[in-house]
Amino acid sequence: MGLDTDALRLFVTAADRLNISAAGRVLGMAPAVSSAKLAKLEHSLGAELLHRTTRKVSLSVEGADFLPFAREIIAQEEAALAALGKQTTTIKGTLRFAAPSSFAQLYIAPILPKFLQQHPGLTLDLRLSDVQFDLIEGSYDLALRNAPLVDTSLKGRKLADDRRILCAAPDYLDTYGTPKTPGDLKDHNLIAFQNRNPRPLKGKAGETAAFDPAMAKGQLIIDDGHSQVSATLAGAGISLNALWSVHHHLKSGRLAQVLPNFEAAEDNVLWLIYPKSNVLSPKVRVFMDFLIAEVGAKPPWEM
Repeated sequence: MGLDTDALRLFVTAADRLNISAAGRVLGMAPAVSSAKLAKLEHSLGAELLHRTTRKVSLSVEGADFLPFAREIIAQEEAALAALGKQTTTIKGTLRFAAPSSFAQLYIAPILPKFLQQHPGLTLDLRLSDVQFDLIEGSYDLALRNAPLVDTSLKGRKLADDRRILCAAPDYLDTYGTPKTPGDLKDHNLIAFQNRNPRPLKGKAGETAAFDPAMAKGQLIIDDGHSQVSATLAGAGISLNALWSVHHHLKSGRLAQVLPNFEAAEDNVLWLIYPKSNVLSPKVRVFMDFLIAEVGAKPPWEM
């Protein structure tokens, strides 16, 4: 059974916008034409992809199951045309991108106008949260992850290293003292991220230690990176932070590094990842190349 890729593109756009007429306008189709084309696609598949009422459009169970495959077919077509040199000069469509909100606020949101000016035919659909989304179930084209890449169903390109260091507000250290060794941390208020699990530390001379909030004098558990930095700035305690999230506060003196000879032992990397099954479509490739050039080539926090 052959599938009309224009109809698939219409379905994907309608699923993103939950509006068939609006999806048709994006693709240059009159409302009657878009409705008829979508109905023909559903008839050929033998399944209702979108539920329609007079008030709203919603994705059906079958539509949700079919959506990742529709995106893949479109991506395959775009990649094939690009390989033959027949890709249009303007990259169009919607790119769904998930990233940690803390990082996005600092390094991605400020450069989006430049990217959109370079690619006016693209729509960016951003999902920004420190909670990780499932790429495949969520039908995301691309995501930024600041964790080891262990999922074998995903592929990725490195954006930058993600070093984690200990820091605190100078006022906190003036009040409670500055730890001289990792063992001194048990006498301090430690701010934990998401849970109280110990985090291994490594020293420059090869020593090993741990950042263990459960053994500390006091603890605060926060699941949002930006809020963790804010609490640290306010003097709530010592926290283990990504260097990219605190480097500007270290330079200004609002935060001070604690135990500068130690940092997190995990070799964390900022990855740009996408489902392994997906063809790397032109829209994904240009956005990855842009982020690597603007952020990864010379990470501001490493300068």
